[in-house]
Amino acid sequence: MQSYVDKKAEFHVAVIMDGNGRWATRRGLPRSAGHQAGVRAARRISLAAPDLGVTTLTLFAFSSDNWRRPSAEVNALMSLLQHYLGCELERLIENGIRLTVIGRRDRLPAGLRTAIHQAEQGSTKGRRLNLRIAIDYSSRDAIVDTALRWYADPAPSREAFGRVLAPEGADTDVDLLIRSGGEKRLSDFLLWECAYAELCFLDTLWPDFDPDDLAAAIADFGRRERRFGALPSAAALAAAE
Repeated sequence: MQSYVDKKAEFHVAVIMDGNGRWATRRGLPRSAGHQAGVRAARRISLAAPDLGVTTLTLFAFSSDNWRRPSAEVNALMSLLQHYLGCELERLIENGIRLTVIGRRDRLPAGLRTAIHQAEQGSTKGRRLNLRIAIDYSSRDAIVDTALRWYADPAPSREAFGRVLAPEGADTDVDLLIRSGGEKRLSDFLLWECAYAELCFLDTLWPDFDPDDLAAAIADFGRRERRFGALPSAAALAAAE
Protein backbone atom coordinates (compact mmCIF):
# COMPACT_ATOMS: atom_id res chain seq x y z
CA MET A 1 0.00 0.00 0.00
CA GLN A 2 1.27 3.47 -0.80
CA SER A 3 1.85 5.40 2.40
CA TYR A 4 -0.53 8.23 3.12
CA VAL A 5 2.55 10.31 3.79
CA ASP A 6 3.57 9.91 0.14
CA LYS A 7 0.24 11.36 -1.00
CA LYS A 8 0.10 14.39 1.27
CA ALA A 9 1.94 17.64 0.65
CA GLU A 10 1.57 18.61 4.31
CA PHE A 11 2.12 16.06 7.08
CA HIS A 12 1.72 17.18 10.68
CA VAL A 13 3.05 15.03 13.53
CA ALA A 14 2.48 16.06 17.15
CA VAL A 15 4.34 14.52 20.08
CA ILE A 16 3.61 14.44 23.80
CA MET A 17 7.13 13.94 25.11
CA ASP A 18 6.38 11.97 28.26
CA GLY A 19 8.68 9.99 30.53
CA ASN A 20 11.69 12.23 31.22
CA GLY A 21 11.32 12.10 34.99
CA ARG A 22 10.77 8.34 35.13
CA TRP A 23 13.77 7.80 32.84
CA ALA A 24 15.97 9.68 35.29
CA THR A 25 14.50 8.07 38.41
CA ARG A 26 15.11 4.56 37.06
CA ARG A 27 18.77 5.48 36.66
CA GLY A 28 19.13 7.06 40.08
CA LEU A 29 19.51 10.51 38.52
CA PRO A 30 17.78 13.81 39.34
CA ARG A 31 14.70 14.62 37.26
CA SER A 32 16.61 17.49 35.64
CA ALA A 33 18.90 14.91 34.00
CA GLY A 34 15.84 13.32 32.42
CA HIS A 35 14.75 16.65 31.00
CA GLN A 36 18.22 17.21 29.57
CA ALA A 37 18.09 13.78 27.93
CA GLY A 38 14.63 14.69 26.64
CA VAL A 39 16.03 17.78 24.94
CA ARG A 40 18.59 15.61 23.16
CA ALA A 41 15.77 13.34 21.97
CA ALA A 42 13.85 16.36 20.69
CA ARG A 43 16.93 17.42 18.74
CA ARG A 44 17.29 13.95 17.17
CA ILE A 45 13.63 13.80 16.15
CA SER A 46 13.54 17.34 14.78
CA LEU A 47 16.52 16.69 12.53
CA ALA A 48 15.17 13.31 11.32
CA ALA A 49 11.56 14.38 10.75
CA PRO A 50 11.91 16.10 7.33
CA ASP A 51 13.52 13.03 5.75
CA LEU A 52 10.53 10.98 6.94
CA GLY A 53 8.04 13.25 5.16
CA VAL A 54 7.09 15.39 8.15
CA THR A 55 6.49 19.05 7.29
CA THR A 56 5.15 20.23 10.66
CA LEU A 57 6.28 18.84 14.02
CA THR A 58 4.65 20.07 17.22
CA LEU A 59 6.34 19.10 20.50
CA PHE A 60 4.62 19.46 23.88
CA ALA A 61 7.39 20.84 26.10
CA PHE A 62 5.54 22.44 29.03
CA SER A 63 1.82 22.48 29.74
CA SER A 64 -0.05 25.15 31.67
CA ASP A 65 -0.72 22.50 34.32
CA ASN A 66 3.02 21.92 34.75
CA TRP A 67 3.24 25.10 36.83
CA ARG A 68 1.93 22.89 39.66
CA ARG A 69 5.24 21.05 39.80
CA PRO A 70 7.89 21.97 42.41
CA SER A 71 9.35 25.41 41.72
CA ALA A 72 12.89 24.03 41.50
CA GLU A 73 11.91 21.68 38.69
CA VAL A 74 9.94 24.39 36.88
CA ASN A 75 12.86 26.82 37.10
CA ALA A 76 15.23 24.15 35.79
CA LEU A 77 12.89 23.48 32.86
CA MET A 78 12.65 27.18 32.02
CA SER A 79 16.44 27.49 32.05
CA LEU A 80 16.81 24.36 29.94
CA LEU A 81 14.33 25.62 27.34
CA GLN A 82 16.12 28.97 27.18
CA HIS A 83 19.47 27.24 26.76
CA TYR A 84 18.07 24.93 24.06
CA LEU A 85 16.64 27.78 22.00
CA GLY A 86 19.85 29.78 22.25
CA CYS A 87 22.13 26.87 21.35
CA GLU A 88 19.99 25.33 18.64
CA LEU A 89 19.30 28.38 16.47
CA GLU A 90 22.33 27.90 14.22
CA ARG A 91 21.55 24.20 13.82
CA LEU A 92 17.92 25.01 12.94
CA ILE A 93 19.00 27.50 10.28
CA GLU A 94 21.52 25.08 8.77
CA ASN A 95 18.83 22.39 8.47
CA GLY A 96 16.09 24.60 7.05
CA ILE A 97 13.92 24.39 10.17
CA ARG A 98 11.57 27.20 11.10
CA LEU A 99 10.79 27.41 14.80
CA THR A 100 7.61 28.82 16.31
CA VAL A 101 6.35 28.66 19.88
CA ILE A 102 2.69 28.25 20.82
CA GLY A 103 1.20 28.94 24.24
CA ARG A 104 1.19 31.83 26.70
CA ARG A 105 4.28 33.97 27.04
CA ASP A 106 3.30 36.44 29.73
CA ARG A 107 4.16 33.99 32.55
CA LEU A 108 7.53 32.97 31.11
CA PRO A 109 10.83 34.38 32.41
CA ALA A 110 12.07 37.40 30.49
CA GLY A 111 15.19 35.55 29.31
CA LEU A 112 13.12 32.75 27.83
CA ARG A 113 10.81 35.20 26.07
CA THR A 114 13.84 36.86 24.52
CA ALA A 115 15.25 33.50 23.40
CA ILE A 116 11.92 32.59 21.82
CA HIS A 117 11.78 35.86 19.91
CA GLN A 118 15.34 35.50 18.65
CA ALA A 119 14.81 31.87 17.58
CA GLU A 120 11.58 32.67 15.77
CA GLN A 121 13.02 35.69 13.99
CA GLY A 122 16.28 33.97 13.11
CA SER A 123 14.66 30.86 11.61
CA THR A 124 11.87 32.43 9.55
CA LYS A 125 13.40 31.29 6.24
CA GLY A 126 13.28 27.60 7.16
CA ARG A 127 11.22 25.59 4.66
CA ARG A 128 12.07 21.91 5.33
CA LEU A 129 10.21 21.73 8.64
CA ASN A 130 7.96 23.92 10.74
CA LEU A 131 8.97 23.00 14.28
CA ARG A 132 6.39 24.17 16.81
CA ILE A 133 7.16 23.96 20.51
CA ALA A 134 4.28 24.23 22.97
CA ILE A 135 5.32 26.08 26.13
CA ASP A 136 2.86 27.08 28.87
CA TYR A 137 0.23 25.61 26.57
CA SER A 138 -3.36 24.56 27.23
CA SER A 139 -5.56 23.51 24.33
CA ARG A 140 -8.73 24.43 26.21
CA ASP A 141 -7.38 27.92 26.90
CA ALA A 142 -6.32 28.29 23.27
CA ILE A 143 -9.80 27.31 22.06
CA VAL A 144 -11.52 29.73 24.45
CA ASP A 145 -9.20 32.57 23.42
CA THR A 146 -9.74 31.80 19.74
CA ALA A 147 -13.52 31.67 20.14
CA LEU A 148 -13.52 35.16 21.67
CA ARG A 149 -11.59 36.56 18.68
CA TRP A 150 -13.34 34.43 16.08
CA TYR A 151 -16.68 36.22 16.47
CA ALA A 152 -15.20 39.22 14.67
CA ASP A 153 -14.78 37.14 11.48
CA PRO A 154 -17.38 38.21 8.88
CA ALA A 155 -17.72 34.62 7.62
CA PRO A 156 -17.13 32.27 10.58
CA SER A 157 -16.28 28.71 9.63
CA ARG A 158 -14.13 25.80 10.79
CA GLU A 159 -11.40 26.95 8.43
CA ALA A 160 -11.55 30.52 9.75
CA PHE A 161 -11.40 29.22 13.33
CA GLY A 162 -8.30 27.20 12.44
CA ARG A 163 -6.61 30.27 10.98
CA VAL A 164 -7.25 32.27 14.15
CA LEU A 165 -6.07 29.34 16.27
CA ALA A 166 -2.76 29.09 14.38
CA PRO A 167 -1.92 32.55 13.05
CA GLU A 168 1.65 31.46 12.30
CA GLY A 169 0.28 29.65 9.23
CA ALA A 170 0.93 26.03 10.19
CA ASP A 171 -1.23 23.25 8.83
CA THR A 172 -3.29 23.02 12.02
CA ASP A 173 -4.84 19.57 11.49
CA VAL A 174 -2.67 16.92 13.12
CA ASP A 175 -2.27 13.73 11.08
CA LEU A 176 -0.44 11.63 13.65
CA LEU A 177 -0.24 12.15 17.42
CA ILE A 178 2.47 10.21 19.26
CA ARG A 179 2.70 9.93 23.03
CA SER A 180 5.70 8.29 24.63
CA GLY A 181 5.92 7.01 28.19
CA GLY A 182 3.02 4.55 28.29
CA GLU A 183 0.18 6.92 29.19
CA LYS A 184 -2.88 6.96 26.93
CA ARG A 185 -4.43 10.40 27.10
CA LEU A 186 -4.17 13.75 25.29
CA SER A 187 -3.54 15.88 28.40
CA ASP A 188 -5.11 19.05 26.96
CA PHE A 189 -2.85 19.03 23.89
CA LEU A 190 -4.09 20.20 20.47
CA LEU A 191 -7.67 19.02 21.10
CA TRP A 192 -9.12 20.93 18.13
CA GLU A 193 -6.29 20.02 15.79
CA CYS A 194 -6.44 16.31 16.74
CA ALA A 195 -10.12 15.86 15.86
CA TYR A 196 -9.22 13.24 13.21
CA ALA A 197 -5.62 12.49 14.14
CA GLU A 198 -4.39 8.93 14.22
CA LEU A 199 -3.13 8.12 17.72
CA CYS A 200 0.02 6.21 18.62
CA PHE A 201 0.80 5.41 22.26
CA LEU A 202 4.22 3.95 23.04
CA ASP A 203 5.77 2.58 26.22
CA THR A 204 9.17 3.99 25.23
CA LEU A 205 10.22 6.79 27.57
CA TRP A 206 10.90 10.01 25.70
CA PRO A 207 14.70 10.18 26.23
CA ASP A 208 14.97 6.74 24.58
CA PHE A 209 12.78 7.73 21.62
CA ASP A 210 14.83 7.84 18.42
CA PRO A 211 14.34 8.31 14.66
CA ASP A 212 13.66 4.58 14.24
CA ASP A 213 10.70 4.90 16.63
CA LEU A 214 9.41 7.85 14.64
CA ALA A 215 9.84 5.96 11.37
CA ALA A 216 7.97 2.95 12.79
CA ALA A 217 5.08 5.13 13.95
CA ILE A 218 4.85 6.78 10.54
CA ALA A 219 5.00 3.40 8.79
CA ASP A 220 2.12 2.17 10.96
CA PHE A 221 0.22 5.36 10.16
CA GLY A 222 0.71 4.67 6.45
CA ARG A 223 -1.03 1.31 6.82
CA ARG A 224 -4.15 2.86 8.31
CA GLU A 225 -7.11 4.06 6.27
CA ARG A 226 -8.33 7.52 7.26
CA ARG A 227 -12.04 7.80 6.42
CA PHE A 228 -13.06 11.05 8.17
CA GLY A 229 -16.54 9.63 8.78
CA ALA A 230 -16.96 8.04 5.34
CA LEU A 231 -17.31 4.33 4.57
CA PRO A 232 -14.23 2.12 4.13
CA SER A 233 -12.83 1.94 0.62
CA ALA A 234 -13.50 -1.12 -1.52
CA ALA A 235 -9.84 -2.10 -1.22
CA ALA A 236 -9.98 -1.97 2.58
CA LEU A 237 -13.17 -4.04 2.65
CA ALA A 238 -11.65 -6.63 0.32
CA ALA A 239 -8.53 -6.86 2.50
CA ALA A 240 -10.68 -7.44 5.59
CA GLU A 241 -12.54 -10.39 4.04
